[in-house]
Amino acid sequence: MSTSIRERSYFHAGSRTGFLLIHGLTGTPIELRYISNGLSRAGFTVSVPQLAGHCGTLEDLKPTRWQDWYASVEAAHAELKKHCDVIIVGGLSMGAVLALKLAADHPDDVHGLSLFAPTFRFDGWSIPWYARFFALVNDNWSADKFLFTESEPYGIKNVRFREFVMNAIHSDDSSEAGLPGTPGRSLMQLRYLTKVVQRELPTIRQQALVLHPREDDRASLANAELIQRKLAGRVTTVVLEDCYHVITLDQQRDVVLEATREFGWTIEKQFAASDKVAAAAKPQIVKGLSVNR
Repeated sequence: MSTSIRERSYFHAGSRTGFLLIHGLTGTPIELRYISNGLSRAGFTVSVPQLAGHCGTLEDLKPTRWQDWYASVEAAHAELKKHCDVIIVGGLSMGAVLALKLAADHPDDVHGLSLFAPTFRFDGWSIPWYARFFALVNDNWSADKFLFTESEPYGIKNVRFREFVMNAIHSDDSSEAGLPGTPGRSLMQLRYLTKVVQRELPTIRQQALVLHPREDDRASLANAELIQRKLAGRVTTVVLEDCYHVITLDQQRDVVLEATREFGWTIEKQFAASDKVAAAAKPQIVKGLSVNR
């Protein structure tokens, strides 16, 4: 690990039902702390890993590929399995896309999905029209000519908290609120990831909760609608008012927490019930006889 990268992963031990929450591109686990703390108070085990190349400098992030970010997720998932029988995977923005990838690859070990402002395309109202031409870039040399800098409103509608995020982004510690910009090479890797996951959506059968802001400045509601249309499992979509992209921190964060917590309890009860049915159907040996109860 680069000496400029600060480790921000964290883990809250709780019940045998766990949440694996994944931060976004150029982001940090801190953007999920409010939600993770609330889930922990509700009794869940919560793991929030730090993705490869993050919480450091732009130069730390640039060489990493989407496969490196996904490897961080798989490693955290493998560790969480040691503590939990039921696992719900979620994430913010690109983190939601990585969560979908994990569900596709590990259908028996991911039991539900909680997706916060999932982002397949940056097509929100604050994205400049000319950004669409970056889709024509497909090599590192050309991608390295681009740096997409963060600007108002920083995914936050709450003015007071936006100011805090703005100051943190432009400080020397990117582990607090993420990097001040996104390298073109990293955006190109995100595009490669989303293409893979879009093809896999019809194979994903886990139940999903999607929370997406109507006024998302970075990723329009079309991203949530894509999941609603393509996912094979049941999808519940909640459209949030009065907030922007970073819904885990913005003005509706309590709504996000409550919906996620309720979803966690629902999934927990479903799998507890299925385990009881399986146990009841299992043959029992009584005095040498096999009987079904």
